[in-house]
Amino acid sequence: MPWPSRKRDKGAVADKKEPDAKMAKTEEETEDKEEEEKSTKPPAGSSKSGWKNWKKAKESDSGGEESKITYCHWLLKSEPESRLEKGVDVKFSIEDLKAQPNQTTFWEGVRNYQARNFLRAMKLGQQAFFYHSNCKEPGIVGIVKIVKEAYPDHTQFDQKDPHYDSSSRKENPKWSMVDVQFVRMTKRFIPLSEIKTHHLAHKADGGPLKNMMLFSRQRLSIQPLTQEEFDFVLSLEEEKPH
Repeated sequence: MPWPSRKRDKGAVADKKEPDAKMAKTEEETEDKEEEEKSTKPPAGSSKSGWKNWKKAKESDSGGEESKITYCHWLLKSEPESRLEKGVDVKFSIEDLKAQPNQTTFWEGVRNYQARNFLRAMKLGQQAFFYHSNCKEPGIVGIVKIVKEAYPDHTQFDQKDPHYDSSSRKENPKWSMVDVQFVRMTKRFIPLSEIKTHHLAHKADGGPLKNMMLFSRQRLSIQPLTQEEFDFVLSLEEEKPH
């Protein structure tokens, strides 16, 4: 059995290296309203962040056509350093995932409605970044894939679990989880600080990271990514660290 409730749940803990998002380690009690993301194509433009060259390469690969923006990838936050929550250590790094049978585990303990809805939207085979959070140097360390779509999170019914929810009923569970499997490590660690530099540049010139939820919804432990966001961030593993 994997460690109980070790993921970044509740979408509440801000990354230590992100000064603009100082938050309490507790869940927002009010339900997040579902937000519809409008599909928009990023405008052309140059960028010191490397967006212009990346965009040219992608257009060449796709015959110059820009794909419609949809959320088809994910970013999953987990804590690689020990932290007790109601007496339970919620630490779970990508190395812990690799140590699981078949390098697979269930992603339980999410207690934020919007994050839960994102879990329920995940499709078999979709890939996600594994993101180390609430640590000295937060950032992306690897890639996982969804190997089982959403089903009831059993920890909501376990009174000994720190994420027990007395208001949830087995006939109508409030919380869900998915199963994920390790795919590979990224070729290098991609720190939050580097992603933020590109995000700020893209906000100015219309690059793919301009609306990245990592910076607009920092509390969420489960975040969707567009194809362009995923591809651009993944391309950073080929670059030398700044």
